[in-house]
Amino acid sequence: MSFERITEEEGNYRHLEKMTVHEILTFINQEDKLVPEAVAKAIPQIEKLTTVVAEKMMEGGRLFYVGAGTSGRLGILDASEIPPTYGMPFGLIVGIIAGGEAAIQRPIEKAEDNMEQGWLDLQEHEIDEKDVVIGIAASGTTPYVLGALKKSREKKIVTGCLTCNPGTPMAELADYPIEVIVGPEFVTGSTRMKSGTAQKLVLNMISTTVMIRIGRVQDNKMVNMQLTNTKIIDRGIKMLMGETGIEDYEKAKELLLKYGSVKKAIDATSLK
Repeated sequence: MSFERITEEEGNYRHLEKMTVHEILTFINQEDKLVPEAVAKAIPQIEKLTTVVAEKMMEGGRLFYVGAGTSGRLGILDASEIPPTYGMPFGLIVGIIAGGEAAIQRPIEKAEDNMEQGWLDLQEHEIDEKDVVIGIAASGTTPYVLGALKKSREKKIVTGCLTCNPGTPMAELADYPIEVIVGPEFVTGSTRMKSGTAQKLVLNMISTTVMIRIGRVQDNKMVNMQLTNTKIIDRGIKMLMGETGIEDYEKAKELLLKYGSVKKAIDATSLK
């Protein structure tokens, strides 16, 4: 299959080693400014996939991100932040990376080249038709991800993808492809840069929108966040005071800790 490998094209700046620090920083920043514009163009694609994910999750399904290298790490990052931010159980959004947990911190040789392992890793979670699988790969060609999407589609599981090249093999295997074309990287082929930034932005958009749609946000506040540290507890107390009109900090703190979340404390207060 022939397609345009924009992520591998030579960068727009040459002889980087001859630049001053100021020049390097300025030019990287100029390139980064192109990313939100590229993401904006992909909003119709992002909307379709996000809508399906929200619907599946309300029906009891889960979301799986599958990737390798930077893409895999970004999926894990997004998934890991859902429980503390929105009070959701671990395992509702899952990040899977080629090479397993060891690959989060260091590259695992040839892990991304294994066409069968992606599906095997998904099977460990007893994946089924209620779930959604999103493949993440800037190139759109990573075998580990392609294999996972191919098998998922065969098993009638909804598939999506996030890539930075148009018309890729990965997009062919996705029911809902997202293509964010950010152009060549500042350092040629270094897709942890603009491509990685684009992926982070899109994953933020998908998971945040899904959490809002399934009722985990009230007004613009994280009323279901886990009370995991002093900063979060203080934020929750002030949130509870603002939402209920309670003026006594210690009283609000007592209520928050008693019920375990801002949402439950608000609901309990409104019933009195």
